[in-house]
Amino acid sequence: MSELEASVPLLAMRGVEKSFPGVKALRGVSLKLHASEVLAVLGENGAGKSTLMKVLGGAHAADAGAIEIDGQAIVFQSPRDASAAGIAVIYQEFNLVPGLTASENIFLGQEMTIRGSLIDIAGERRKARSLFQRLGMDIDLDIPCRQLTTSQQQLVEIAKALAFDARILVMDEPTAALTTREVESLFKIIGELKQQGLGIIYISHRLDEIFQIADRVTFIRDGENVGDSTIKGLTRKAMIEYMVGREIKDEFPKRSVTIGETRLRVTGLSNSTTVKDVSLEINRGEILALTGLVGAGRTETVRLIFGADKRHSGEIELDGKTLKIRSPSDAIEAGLGLLTEDRKLQGLVLGHSAIDNFGLPNLNRFSRNGFLHHRLERQEFQDYTSALKIKIASPHQRVGNLSGGNQQKVVLAKWLARHCEVLIFDEPTRGIDVGAKFEIYTLMNELVAQGKSILMISSELSEVLGMADRIIVMHEGRVTGEIQDVRYATQEQVMELAVA
Repeated sequence: MSELEASVPLLAMRGVEKSFPGVKALRGVSLKLHASEVLAVLGENGAGKSTLMKVLGGAHAADAGAIEIDGQAIVFQSPRDASAAGIAVIYQEFNLVPGLTASENIFLGQEMTIRGSLIDIAGERRKARSLFQRLGMDIDLDIPCRQLTTSQQQLVEIAKALAFDARILVMDEPTAALTTREVESLFKIIGELKQQGLGIIYISHRLDEIFQIADRVTFIRDGENVGDSTIKGLTRKAMIEYMVGREIKDEFPKRSVTIGETRLRVTGLSNSTTVKDVSLEINRGEILALTGLVGAGRTETVRLIFGADKRHSGEIELDGKTLKIRSPSDAIEAGLGLLTEDRKLQGLVLGHSAIDNFGLPNLNRFSRNGFLHHRLERQEFQDYTSALKIKIASPHQRVGNLSGGNQQKVVLAKWLARHCEVLIFDEPTRGIDVGAKFEIYTLMNELVAQGKSILMISSELSEVLGMADRIIVMHEGRVTGEIQDVRYATQEQVMELAVA
């Protein structure tokens, strides 16, 4: 037994249980975290990770079980209790007030005062500046947080935790919207926080990151512990099998599809700033990957193709016919479908039911004499629910309550119901667990086998190399290269083109 394993853990959660109406979310989950350690907590969407962290953060009260800090049992009645105990949770959606500055956000609700009532603005700014120096970064304290980059906003969240002596830091999908360079900076900061004695719980679906940053991994599946291992004792294959509970022989399912004629041709596509003379072709039965670093202009390019933004020049052809796309409705009518990068803000109406979201782009198909034919809509939705294996209690369940993978499948179902010939997948597996990723990949393979064409944007190079038939790389709004034989391509080759 190592010295670390023998010591009293900084944090211990023992036998934690939590139920919601009709759902047993946690079934006696336990974990340990030591000071100066990064513990990765892994599991599929819906496994119970978020619920466990909300119990730790005081947002949920456990039905049973115990939480110990330095060996002492403690009970949280609210997030304020957890904060007072030295626990800080940084959620994927930051808890910042956009109109306030960094220092105002750091001390919001716990302001420094002088003479008992006046806010010590100068004192807050001094301490904020000291905190950012501790993190090795310089943040402008005079601008509202809405003007900061995503990585800078994340630093504000970390500074909030350090301002009140957090010893336990939970980070949920912290790199989801960061560039490669920003991820490297974050990992450097995490390393420094470890040296300062903090214990860090790290949640991510990006398995490559886990091998870089974690010391140990705890696996949760269906609300239960299913494994615990040091990172040195794990392979990527074993990690995936722990999470999904079955053997996955190939993370990226292979297919044999005959590539056909050109379906979509884009020539000289430009806008005024971010897209510059982009040309590409997609063939029948092909998955074409469009990749590059964040800010390369990938999403902006497909938004121009789909008519979501105005293009200044360029032509778009489908099956040899020039398309006049002025709006998304024109693109949809022509047979294009777009699964947006941000499904929650742009792909779904979270407050509405799954079947309502499914029906939105298909109202003309499900309407008779101006009235919605509910039975026809319901039958087709049930067909897609079965075909795509959407896990849902009822068609009328709020889509915002579904897991990320099932939300993505609802988005996919509504476009399949339109019988789109060309589907654009913008970061199709972002925030989705390994098991759901495999299902999405399998569906993509089935679509191209039917003769459809897929344009896939992805920042995960392993996904690009594993799924694409061809790769087009962009940098600063321009196409910098094309890789035609993906079988022999490497991540280094793609990155060389991405930074050209």
